[in-house]
Amino acid sequence: MILVKQAGVYVNILNCKLKKHLAEVFKKNGVNLTAEQYLVMDTLWNEGTLTQQAIAFIIQKDKNSVTQFIDNLEKKGLVTRSVSQEDRRVNNIVVTEEGMALKDSTKQLAIDTMNKALAGIPEEDVLTFVDVLKKVCSNI
Repeated sequence: MILVKQAGVYVNILNCKLKKHLAEVFKKNGVNLTAEQYLVMDTLWNEGTLTQQAIAFIIQKDKNSVTQFIDNLEKKGLVTRSVSQEDRRVNNIVVTEEGMALKDSTKQLAIDTMNKALAGIPEEDVLTFVDVLKKVCSNI
């Protein structure tokens, strides 16, 4: 029972620490994004234009949170909302030129941050860690 509780506690601590650390790295390097906003941007960079609902599904956040993330990204000029031609009730989220200009350097900062977090951990342990996380997610 204690091991199960520790797993939950450390997953939560890791999530909080990673978000906080990534935000600090971004700030230090002049990138005006939170970790959650980066997650939205990274999803859009990888997938292209998406609906708010699709973004929420991919990043596993509720629609209200995603709406707030997009509101803030729109204020920063990094994304725009475009009404769907098929359904006027649906907004497509499009990355602006300014948002695209952040892609390479910001992704590299995130990769460097994760490499630092995983420093000294053998690759096979990281593969096992990722595999276990996938299984836990699948169980839920």
